[in-house]
Amino acid sequence: MQPRSHWTIRLVRGVAALAFAGFAFVAPHVRAVEGPAGDAAARLIVVAIADKPDPAPSAGATPRGYSGLPDYVGGGERTRATARGIADDYALREVSAWTIDALRLRCMLYELPAGSDRGAALARMRSDRRVSLAEPLQEFHTYSTTPEASPAAASGHEAAGYNDPYVGLQQGFSRIGAAAAQRWASGARIEVAVVDTGVDASHPDLAGRVVAQRDFTTAVSAPADQDRHGTEVAGVIAAVANNGVGIVGVAPGTHIRALRACWPVQANASAARCDTFTLAQALGAAISSGARVINLSLGGPSDPLLEQLVAKAVERGIIVVGAVPPDARMDGFPVDVDGVIAVRSSDSPAAARPALAAPGRDILTLEPGGHYDYASGSSLATAHVTGAVALLLELDPRLDAKALFALLDGSSRSVDASIDACAAVRTLTRKSEGCDSSTTGTGLAHAKH
Repeated sequence: MQPRSHWTIRLVRGVAALAFAGFAFVAPHVRAVEGPAGDAAARLIVVAIADKPDPAPSAGATPRGYSGLPDYVGGGERTRATARGIADDYALREVSAWTIDALRLRCMLYELPAGSDRGAALARMRSDRRVSLAEPLQEFHTYSTTPEASPAAASGHEAAGYNDPYVGLQQGFSRIGAAAAQRWASGARIEVAVVDTGVDASHPDLAGRVVAQRDFTTAVSAPADQDRHGTEVAGVIAAVANNGVGIVGVAPGTHIRALRACWPVQANASAARCDTFTLAQALGAAISSGARVINLSLGGPSDPLLEQLVAKAVERGIIVVGAVPPDARMDGFPVDVDGVIAVRSSDSPAAARPALAAPGRDILTLEPGGHYDYASGSSLATAHVTGAVALLLELDPRLDAKALFALLDGSSRSVDASIDACAAVRTLTRKSEGCDSSTTGTGLAHAKH
């Protein structure tokens, strides 16, 4: 176990006056990381073609090798030949290529020649019978910030039944009735794919929770110790309960599959950036991984390729939970995809279409390096809903997105109120017990698996 100095929490802006005073916070060193910029970024496009399998080789034939081909993963020779033909015809430089098995597509990241008219080039490609999809490489962003105000403590009775010292500071955990809901479920046997920055799997409050990690940002120099946003999201969902340190996740029995598709862009903040290329690879991996839930605490413009991937996940019964942007618009990825459970912060404007509300302000969660801090935004609200979804799925794995939305939407006490995980669990299980954990002693179901 690390020295006590590592179990630290940032108690600033007057929070030290709370009963939890005495802790210090050491901010992790973070430097800004950038992907392609300027004209080079504007010239990057994504093109998809049908991935056609090659005919089976005749007896005694030698399979073709991939020698000399740039970064190819999968894809038959006929498909690769088509990709080369497209590159030659449009004077494109291939940056990378990959196959999306779920969509039976071969995708290429191409760079247009300097001085090209990107719009005109894409229009020509879209009329090309060989091309299934052609779009610009688009940017996406996470939705969280560091609060400027002094967070207040949660109701004291939420600490009952837990030995995690900061549980009394978890306003979001308290407001959604997570402690009471955990009398019946912890999210056990549910795997959540967190498509985000990476996650600090070595954090003591994630011990045993992160079952897999993959990095799809290898073209961007972004050290793993900068993975603040993904660690924050994973902490809200699955921080270990009753381990004597830190906080408690909404679904502490859940396992996390960390798929790194975003990278930090600002020092000492959780803001992060992703693009079509990295998100498409991560979503493809999430679909094929067997994860029951995909958490997308991010968003951006409509994107045909990403929307096809999320639609495929929904079609396969994977629950996709996505963040509503701060302006509450619902015309961008991922919340514009039918079947996605959209989530806004309960203190934000109402969304144009049905969306769940959950706590997203002054949320205490994990930071890389064994630290803790507050964060705000619909990213954190989305994580609360994902945790609640995991609790419900443990109790009834047959639930689909429509049923889950109805249970959680119906749990709110008013139109603008946050979800109530305990009320949703009671409705599902028809339990007669109330949701006041102060009178029940919490009785955590089985939070350590």
